[in-house]
Amino acid sequence: MRALFATTAFGLEELLKSELEALGAKYCHIAQGGVHFQVDERGMYLSLLWSRLASRILLPLASCQVFNDMDLYLAAQTIDWPDLFTVNDTFAVYFNGTNQVIRNSQYGALRVKDAIVDSFTRKMNKRPNIAKQQPDIRVNVHLYKDNATISLDLSGDPLHIRGYRSLAGQAPIKENLAAAIVLRSGWQPGLPMVDPMCGSGTLLIEAAMMACDRAPGLARQFWGFQCWSGYNPTLWAAVIAEAEKRFQTGIEQAPALFYGLDIDRHILKIAKKNAKQAGVYSLINFQPGDAAKLENPFTFSQQGFITSNPPYGERLESEPALIPLYSLLGRVLKNQFPGWRLSLFSGSPELLDCLGLRAEREFKAKNGPLNCIQKNYLLSAKTVGSHSMVGEDFANRLKKNEKKLNKWAKQQGIDCYRIYDADLPEYNVAVDRYGEHIVIQEYAPPKSIDSHKAKQRLFDVISATMQVLALTSSQLVLKTRQRQAGKQQYEKLSQQGKFLLVHEYNAQLWVNLTDYLDTGLFLDHRLVRKMLANMSKGKDFLNLFAYTASASVHAGLGGARSTTSVDMSRTYLEWAEKNLQTNKLTGQQHRLIQADCLAWLAQTTEKFDLIFIDPPTFSNSKRMNATFDVQRDHINLMMQIKRLLRPGGTVVFNNKRGFKMDMSGITQLGLTAKEITQQTISLDFTRNRQIHNCWLIGHADEEK
Repeated sequence: MRALFATTAFGLEELLKSELEALGAKYCHIAQGGVHFQVDERGMYLSLLWSRLASRILLPLASCQVFNDMDLYLAAQTIDWPDLFTVNDTFAVYFNGTNQVIRNSQYGALRVKDAIVDSFTRKMNKRPNIAKQQPDIRVNVHLYKDNATISLDLSGDPLHIRGYRSLAGQAPIKENLAAAIVLRSGWQPGLPMVDPMCGSGTLLIEAAMMACDRAPGLARQFWGFQCWSGYNPTLWAAVIAEAEKRFQTGIEQAPALFYGLDIDRHILKIAKKNAKQAGVYSLINFQPGDAAKLENPFTFSQQGFITSNPPYGERLESEPALIPLYSLLGRVLKNQFPGWRLSLFSGSPELLDCLGLRAEREFKAKNGPLNCIQKNYLLSAKTVGSHSMVGEDFANRLKKNEKKLNKWAKQQGIDCYRIYDADLPEYNVAVDRYGEHIVIQEYAPPKSIDSHKAKQRLFDVISATMQVLALTSSQLVLKTRQRQAGKQQYEKLSQQGKFLLVHEYNAQLWVNLTDYLDTGLFLDHRLVRKMLANMSKGKDFLNLFAYTASASVHAGLGGARSTTSVDMSRTYLEWAEKNLQTNKLTGQQHRLIQADCLAWLAQTTEKFDLIFIDPPTFSNSKRMNATFDVQRDHINLMMQIKRLLRPGGTVVFNNKRGFKMDMSGITQLGLTAKEITQQTISLDFTRNRQIHNCWLIGHADEEK
């Protein structure tokens, strides 16, 4: 009997122990990170070839206490290394762990390497070579506190590398973790399995290999024991032959009960290639499609399993589009798979909560450094035949609004507009269309509203919006909008960098729906921009606090002699440049200036015919000399702007709802102000006529 140690991922030790016992292992007991067990020679090969859960299988050679580096060296010297492998074989030492003496794992590996080389030199007067890549012999040293164990790694490459996966998706899970997910789901061979977000297909492939009795290591070409002197090639060949025979019988008898769906056609090609290399392609049906529109492909079966590792972000707010995906997925699965079982593995318990389902069991595990959770659910059969629209009042209002506004928008030549703006008090959201995409902005509910009820209403809004507007999950973005102060509205939420080109009258403008709270285009300012276009012909136009310069684009297209856009943010000025270039507004007459607007106003001597200003409500940027409050400081601001305004010129002053123009202060400056707010409210914002305030300001001594 040989005493071995099998390592595995955190949280899978108990599962590995049961697997090894099923393979014939004796005296199994769990330790940190793995399982100690004993087997005969044949059992050793079986554990290597058939373990679906182990990461490595190690043969311990010596152990010692390490109080100085010589302890480690002498312990390694007690092993007869030339008796284990030849001088012609390459080797490498992999060291894990540190203590107060061995503070660097590389130093620990070096001391063991020295002992091995010295052992060969002393006995044979020759030394073996070190190989950093795929050595013939891999020596593993594990140091925990003051205890070190020196082992021969019988695996070579980690056992999760089955040999079938040459390519994977952006966030693949290891094959042994995938096998654990399948086992923990409760699935049994002979039952259908669906993965609605299958990625590179690892979960389905691992399950299919179980279904057709294929050894997980059957496709591997290299093993760590094959250059070991204790290697028995005859017995190993017999174990391989037996496994191949079992697979041939299994693949002929196993039914094709596996279905994989993914919205990414490229990743599906990878999944198909992986399945072919694993020998189970005939058992799996891979199809392109959106999980949010999944239909049950196994209607003949009253029972089956949906098992998946759906996408998740490290922070919920960094992946806002996932919330609607999970919310709708829960409803779709209940409706399409009554009586089935669902098992999802995720790094985000919050996203799993969005399913609206109650878990029966849950397990914890590590996916690399990430703490993850697997939850198992029973999908209630009570939902059979239920196709009623959730949030029916909201859905009806949304449908009515979209029908009216869609026709109006086409007539206007715009493809971005607000469809719904908190029309119903219980559904306190805004729904905006940007071409084929929809942004839902949830206004944070008052603390008096039960959080569970608020969350459920949001899920209803998401589900109804996707049904009414016939959206895929990738077309919908969700944002939670808190009360913002000053620059907070511009702060970054994500890093996706995906821009979408939309049309507004004769302008083309770039928006970003995911990375910022605002999209780069304030929809309620649409008529203000149109008015600026009509006022700009032959004039020098100044855009202060320009943001992405959409107003400058309209002024330029309206025939402005020049446009000058001033903003402090390099990010938004680069965005502005992209907007101008897309509309062929290039050259020195279309300037972009990165500066604090207040400081620039104080020092410039330029003059303009038309000035547009939409200042922040509040700003305390580190790049400004002082804080800015528009209500408090707008008269001082207008004093500077007056100096730039040519005779006969006009200032268009746009600002937040609730802003109060200091008419007395304006008069004292020798200016006149006329409020035109109602003329700048378009059809899609008629419910909220205080969405912004807009004023025309000019010199008092001129006839208006």
